[in-house]
Amino acid sequence: MKVAIVHYWLVTMRGGEKVVESLCEMFPEADIFTLVLDERRISKALKTHRIVTSFIQKIPGGRRFYRQLLPLMPFALEQFDLTGYDLIISSESGPAKGIVPGPGSVHICYCHSPMRYIWDHYHVYLHETGWVGRTAMAVFAPMLRAWDVTTASRVDHFVANSHHVAKRIQRFYGRGSTVINPPVAVEDFCATQPAGDFYLCAGHLVGYKRVDLAIEAFNQMDRPLVVIGGGPQFKALQKIAGPKTKLMGAQEFPVLKDYMERCRALVFPGEEDFGIVPVEAMACGRPVIVFNRGGARETVSSDAVGVKFDIQSVESLVTAVRRFEAVEHTFDTLAIRKHAEKFNKSVFQTRLRALIDREMAAKGEAPARRRKSHSPTTASLPTWSRPKDALRPRAWGE
Repeated sequence: MKVAIVHYWLVTMRGGEKVVESLCEMFPEADIFTLVLDERRISKALKTHRIVTSFIQKIPGGRRFYRQLLPLMPFALEQFDLTGYDLIISSESGPAKGIVPGPGSVHICYCHSPMRYIWDHYHVYLHETGWVGRTAMAVFAPMLRAWDVTTASRVDHFVANSHHVAKRIQRFYGRGSTVINPPVAVEDFCATQPAGDFYLCAGHLVGYKRVDLAIEAFNQMDRPLVVIGGGPQFKALQKIAGPKTKLMGAQEFPVLKDYMERCRALVFPGEEDFGIVPVEAMACGRPVIVFNRGGARETVSSDAVGVKFDIQSVESLVTAVRRFEAVEHTFDTLAIRKHAEKFNKSVFQTRLRALIDREMAAKGEAPARRRKSHSPTTASLPTWSRPKDALRPRAWGE
C-alpha cells in the first residue's frame, strides 16, 4: 500500500508533529507532503522519510513568514500530485485537507482543529495583528472559508482529536467524525519525584492560551509560578510578571520534563482543542488546574486528577487554586499517572489502524458512495488553477 501523509507545515515539533511521527511509525515507507519545511527543527524520525514541499518553500522568507502567506496555501496544496497513492492521511489544522486526492485513493483527515484563524478564533487573531494583517484577512477570509468548506467533500472520513473538535467539524463542515485522541508519550515521563513548592504553566505563548491570567492570579496570591515556553506573548508577559514569577522562555524537553515532574500542580488557563500538556503533567503524577472548556473536559474527566474552573478570569482561577490547596493531600500520584496512560501512543495507533483497515476494505465495495459530495451547495465552487512548472513541489534535499 502506497501512503502519503500531508501535514500543514514542518517548522517545529509540537503536538501536530508528534501525530505525524506516530503515523510515520505506522507507515515507515510513507511520503510526507508539507507546505514549508525547516529541516533543522524536525526530528530524525521524520527526516528518514521523503518530504515534498510546496512552492512556498522557494519564496524568500517563506519558511519564516509562512503564516502571512495563508492566501497562497490553497493554491499550493492543490499542486501536490498524489496520483498513485492508495491511502492519504491529512493532518489538518492549518490547512492540509485541501489536497486533490488521486483516483481510487482513500483520504482520511485527522483533524486537530478546523482552521481557528478563519472560524471561531477569527476575531481573536484579528485583534492581535496589525492593520495590514487585518486588512488582508478581511479580504481573503471569506474566500478561504468557502474553499475550506468545499474541500471537506474531498475527505472520505474525518477523525477528530476530541469530542470538542468533532462538534466543530459538524458545525463548520456538516460532517460526522470518529474521535481518536492524539498520542501522548506517557512513557517519556515518570511519577517518582516529590512535589516542589512552585506551580507550572507551559506551552506556546500566544493570546488564547491566557497565560496572562495565570501570572496575574499568582501575583495576587504571592505564589511561585514557573512559565516555560516561547512565543509572541513573551515580552508582554514579562511586563506583568511579579517577583515570584519565573519566565524561562522555550526550553529543551529534559528541562520541561524536570519541572513538570517536580511542580506542585500544572496550571492550564486556556481553551484547547485537546491539550497534550495537561496529559503530560498527569503522566508525571501531578494534578492539574484547568479551564473547564474544550479538550480539558475530556482529559481531566475526574476530580481525582485535578481541579477545573468555569470562568476564564483571575478571580475564578484564584478560587480554583485555593480549592486545590485545600484538597492537595488527597491526590494519588499513581492514580493520576494511570489515568494519563489512557492517552498513550499505542492506544492511538491501534484505534487508527482499525479505522484505516475498515475504510480500505470499504474502498472497493461502494466507490460511488465514497466520492459523493457531502455539501451540495459548496461542492460546485471552483478549485484554484494550476501554477507554472517553475512552481512545482520539490522533494526535501533536491
